[in-house]
Amino acid sequence: MELTQIRLLVSDFPAVYRFYRDVLGLKPQFEAENGPYAKLSPDTGHAAIALQDRAQMAGVLGRLGAGPEGYRALVVLRVDDLDAAFAGLTAQGAEFVREPGPMGDRMRVAYLSDPEGNLIELQQWLALREQAGGAAAQEA
Repeated sequence: MELTQIRLLVSDFPAVYRFYRDVLGLKPQFEAENGPYAKLSPDTGHAAIALQDRAQMAGVLGRLGAGPEGYRALVVLRVDDLDAAFAGLTAQGAEFVREPGPMGDRMRVAYLSDPEGNLIELQQWLALREQAGGAAAQEA
């Protein structure tokens, strides 16, 4: 079994597509601003986020529950400089629900949400698990 993508079911496809493409700067596999499907990736790695029009998927399945309430998905994106990413995305119009701050001693994170309310975590790694564990062992 191989995981190929995480797909978000969205109601306002053009708005969510533009957010991931224009605000977050992910690259579309092909231009599909009006849907019903798109796959977008960062410049590095093989990971991808796919968007699927919620109404189109409801037609495929014969039913689909009403839009979710509260946070139902968490997209995690690693950045090299969280403060620079925060400033750049804020300048692009992104609204953060939590500004950059520590998450334990190994990383810093900030949270924003896309136009459909899916939560996005930006994380900057300060130390790899092995480095953090090794430093703690050396201090003991």
